[in-house]
Amino acid sequence: MQDINNTKENEFKLSQDASNRIKILLKSEDASFFRISVLGGGCSGFQYDFSFSSSPNDDDYVFNQDGISYLIDKPSMDFLVGSTLEYVSELSGAYFKIENPNATANCGCGTSFSI
Repeated sequence: MQDINNTKENEFKLSQDASNRIKILLKSEDASFFRISVLGGGCSGFQYDFSFSSSPNDDDYVFNQDGISYLIDKPSMDFLVGSTLEYVSELSGAYFKIENPNATANCGCGTSFSI
C-alpha cells in the first residue's frame, strides 16, 4: 500500500460533485474506502469498476482528497494517470464518469474504453 496523496506522477482527481456523492455513499455503505478499478472486458476493451472496501490491498495506491480516502490498484493506475472522476446527474439518471485523457475510444454508455 502506498499513500501518494495525488503526487504528480500518479495524478488522479475527484470532481467536487464526485467527492460529495462518494461521501454520501461511504456513509450508507459503512465503508472506509471507495475503490476505482479498471477491468478487462466491456464493449471497448476495458471497463471501469467502482466498489467499496474496508481496507487497502498491498498493491493499492491510497488517495486522500476532500476528506475521502479512495483506492486505485497499481495495474489500474497505469490506465488512469491524469484522469478525473466526475459525477453526472441528468434526466436519464446519475452515474460516475471518468474523464480519461489516455483513452483513445469510449463506448456510448461511458463505462468502457480502449487505449
